[in-house]
Amino acid sequence: MNRQNGRKLVLICSMLLFPITIYYFSPQLIIVGAVNGIMTGSFIVFLAMLVSSVFLGRLFCGFLCPAGEIQECASLINDKHPKQGWRNKIKYVIWLVWVISVIACFIFRKHELRLNFFYQTDHGVSIANIYDYLTYYGVVFLIFIPSVVFGKRIFCHYFCWMAPFMVIGTKIGNLLHIKRLRLHADKNACVNCHKCNKLCPMSLNVSEKVQKEAMDDNECILCGACVDNCPRKAIFYHVR
Repeated sequence: MNRQNGRKLVLICSMLLFPITIYYFSPQLIIVGAVNGIMTGSFIVFLAMLVSSVFLGRLFCGFLCPAGEIQECASLINDKHPKQGWRNKIKYVIWLVWVISVIACFIFRKHELRLNFFYQTDHGVSIANIYDYLTYYGVVFLIFIPSVVFGKRIFCHYFCWMAPFMVIGTKIGNLLHIKRLRLHADKNACVNCHKCNKLCPMSLNVSEKVQKEAMDDNECILCGACVDNCPRKAIFYHVR
């Protein structure tokens, strides 16, 4: 099994487990918990994303994120490249408003601070009764429908509340000069076939980055599609 097939298999498993794990990615649950002085499972998961991204960048988005697989399924219907630029900043505005709300809720909480990783789950399972599926399918359609209408991984680009944690973690790693997983390119090996552009799930202009030998990008999820499909192996993983 090659890397891309393995990546897709893991993403599919992550998506199938989403009814169990959805509350561990919930921004709303963190606010509810904060009001009651509870550090929830999603609080710990988001903190883990921040720390891990110092060393791994946005690898989680490319290999483990259930929302990523939902969108990759949607790309079978619409594989158009969405517009980027200033629109990619929308998620940071959403994230900042949410983080300020969380901090305020913790400051004005009703009870002493405590940890409950399985808060509002049924023995660790997020969707445990028929009524919870209304929430589940609401979230799934919130991710799936925009991708069908506007193009590949549009939710990642515009609205994802998880991506800013990993972008910030990556920048912290860069600031501290910590070795982390990156993409590297050899422009002399490139034949400008632009296959990398067509296969990039994040719709990045990979070939342009190869020519500049500057592969770092906040939107890159390190999925390796460009690495594994380059006919001249001009792009490769590198830890530096």
